[in-house]
Amino acid sequence: MTRKGLNLGRVSQAVFSSANLPAAIAAVVLLICAAFVDQQNRTVSDQLMRADVLAKVNVVRAKLEGNINGNLQLVQGLASTIVTEPYMGQQRFASLAANLFKQNSQLHNIAGAPDLVISLMYPMEGNEKAMGLDYRKNEAQRMAALRARDQRALVLAGPVNLAQGGRGFIGRIPIFVPTAGGGDRFWGIVSAVIDVDRLYAASGLTDPGLDIDIALTGKDALGGGGERFFGGESIVTANPVTAAVQLPLGSWQISAIPKGGWPTTPKNEGALLATMALAGTLVVLPILVAGWLFGERQKNYAELRRLSQRLELALDASGIGVWEHDLTTDQMVWDDRVNEIYGKPADGKARGYDDWARTIHPNDLERARSDFDVAATTKGRYSSQYRLLLPDGTVRHVRTRANFLQDIGDTPKMVGAEWDVTSDVLLNENLMRERQLSESKNAELEAAKARIEHVALHDSLTGLPNRRFLDEMLAEGGSVDGRTALLHLDLDRFKHINDTLGHAAGDAMLMHASKVIKAEAGASDFVARIGGDEFVVVSHGLGDDELAGLADRIIEEMRQPVDYQGHQCRFGVSIGIAANRDGDAKQLLINADLALYRAKSRGRNRYEFFNEELQSEIVRTKQTADQILGGLDRKEFIAYYQPQFDAKTLEIVGVEALSRWRHPRRGILTPDVFLKVAEELNVVSLIDRTVLEQALENLERWSLDGLTIPHVSVNVSARRLEDKDLISGLRKLAIKEGTVSFELVESIFLDENDDLVAWNIEHLKELGIDIEIDDFGTGYASVVSLLKLQPRRLKIDRQLVTPITGSAAQRRLVSSIIEIGKSLGIGVVAEGVETMEHARILKELGCDILQGYAFGRPMDAESFRTFAQSRKWLAAG
Repeated sequence: MTRKGLNLGRVSQAVFSSANLPAAIAAVVLLICAAFVDQQNRTVSDQLMRADVLAKVNVVRAKLEGNINGNLQLVQGLASTIVTEPYMGQQRFASLAANLFKQNSQLHNIAGAPDLVISLMYPMEGNEKAMGLDYRKNEAQRMAALRARDQRALVLAGPVNLAQGGRGFIGRIPIFVPTAGGGDRFWGIVSAVIDVDRLYAASGLTDPGLDIDIALTGKDALGGGGERFFGGESIVTANPVTAAVQLPLGSWQISAIPKGGWPTTPKNEGALLATMALAGTLVVLPILVAGWLFGERQKNYAELRRLSQRLELALDASGIGVWEHDLTTDQMVWDDRVNEIYGKPADGKARGYDDWARTIHPNDLERARSDFDVAATTKGRYSSQYRLLLPDGTVRHVRTRANFLQDIGDTPKMVGAEWDVTSDVLLNENLMRERQLSESKNAELEAAKARIEHVALHDSLTGLPNRRFLDEMLAEGGSVDGRTALLHLDLDRFKHINDTLGHAAGDAMLMHASKVIKAEAGASDFVARIGGDEFVVVSHGLGDDELAGLADRIIEEMRQPVDYQGHQCRFGVSIGIAANRDGDAKQLLINADLALYRAKSRGRNRYEFFNEELQSEIVRTKQTADQILGGLDRKEFIAYYQPQFDAKTLEIVGVEALSRWRHPRRGILTPDVFLKVAEELNVVSLIDRTVLEQALENLERWSLDGLTIPHVSVNVSARRLEDKDLISGLRKLAIKEGTVSFELVESIFLDENDDLVAWNIEHLKELGIDIEIDDFGTGYASVVSLLKLQPRRLKIDRQLVTPITGSAAQRRLVSSIIEIGKSLGIGVVAEGVETMEHARILKELGCDILQGYAFGRPMDAESFRTFAQSRKWLAAG
């Protein structure tokens, strides 16, 4: 800046010495422009660097979320088992937990704390010091444990120093077991300790090849306002790129800067300055530049006014009053809100110390004065809370904050804010009373429970054995001879009956269900109701065919309508079946629960057997997730291109960019292999962006090779359309208008309540990005929704295109869709064009663009360039 200022002075002196005022003005303006462009160049360079750092941060963030959630999901099954076995011992706990440590995870140990005291542990070796730890007496872990209990949700805390040594992140899962009255009680907490160092290594934080410095903030999942626990302070204070790592019941903030810090000088600064010097000798437009500067000034004035108005509105909405106290004269300046709080008229008059002191409640006056005098004497921060006694007898609770201020040549002052907290104080008092009442009632309930627990073995509604009876039966039964089977039943659509007809109707359906199950089960079978709408059947000696027959009979009976006070109630049942011969009856309940989960996920009102596939499914899913995260890091996701042809001329008019995974062992994989797991990892948006960036790069490369492709279509996931940063990220890509189309499935734009999706779609159009409707005809799009969205094109789904060669009715349907598109001014694309006969019919029907294997399959960028330049398809056409 000093060198530029010196040059400016020399130029100004030379110009004015020649008395050439217009030239002087032009020279000054051009120098100002040069400085501005230099600054903008630095800004753009910085933005590009930040975008690159953000892309790497997103990969690390996705790994952190995937690893943490994967570890905690492994422990969820153990927590579910404890719900069914609340009196589990150390040996049982260790045998279950040992299975989890066989998976590829970062778990250090798993602890069970009934009544918040650790008495269950795996592995025991090296963790003996943690046994007997009472969370309520441990200051470092008490708050997180109570938070998990009170919020009834998984809480991730840490990193913390472990009682047995070392550091870890602790996921605490509160366990509530059902009670005889249909409610539940707090059993305790299962804590899963994730090893800090292994988690960091698996997520890439300690990778020596990582070229960015990273810091993590938000210890105990408290977000950006929490304590930093990874990385140096210099990262947080160096204007880092930030992102949120979503955790159970909270988040971390990840901050990152390049290794060695942000570059201070753009690489192209020398060339840019030389270019500006050349342009400055040719361009003299002082009037236009002056007008532009004037416009910028007006915009800044408008922004200043807008910010001032927003500040005033914020103060009005919050009810916060602002005051100033001159410590020399004891004169005060109150705004209208402070006057209102103290019951004074909003007359703009100055207030004195007595106006403040006389309004304070006599019992609080001495403390309030002391707080103020200490702050004024020490020139420190003033914070106090006290009551006001207004002239009409009203008592208000107020809170005040202030800081010491003394400008040069001015008297010392305290400047602060004050607001009414009466409602908060009264609410806290009510909550305290309610808490005391609740604790008293809980004590009475515990005493009553202790007296009647020994007889509470049956469900009061159905008369069936309850969950406790089942647990005792399984525990006492130990191993049994022969084959033991367990059916876990869960009623489908039962909640709908409860919600629409009331709990009396729900009770009647539960009675009906219990009778059906008892009637179909064998005389020696054990039938229990273990939850709201859950039942269990334990049987011995039945083969798979007999078990399937029993399940079929129960499902068929449950399908029959049940009359309740003139209403035909219909519901179904999903069943999970597990059987073994090894005598571990309790393991059956876990296996049957997994089979029930699969039955529900596959459509409900059916049964599923437990098998080894279920046991390995979680492991396979986690392996795929790890490979996807690694593939993103290694840039294995690439774009494939399928050409699109003009129906009349058969010239290439565009391509559709499709995502493919170049797997190091399995070769090229299509989205059906990895998309579901990628959605669970929340990395589909990263894959979408990778495909878009590669497509833009290849369009430019093809153009330089003399191959002009008018536009490229890319698929966009619903989750990416819900990204608030989508538009700002696309603006950085410099997309040419009309060259890119986003393909949206019909269901995305039908949700009129999603304002963010609608906003993003509108701004996509403003960026020159066309909108296409993909898979048209398979969803729920209407003419009205087409008018609202106003897409550039719609693509007829291949399911409608394939039959047109042999079905006149199907041709009429496709013709109608084409006519609708043309009447609305929307181009029509047909996908699934498998034969030249398809192409001929679609051309006759008036379709605009054809896409399918008849002309070209999806191919990589180099193969597509060779294909397009060969023009071989014209001969086939």
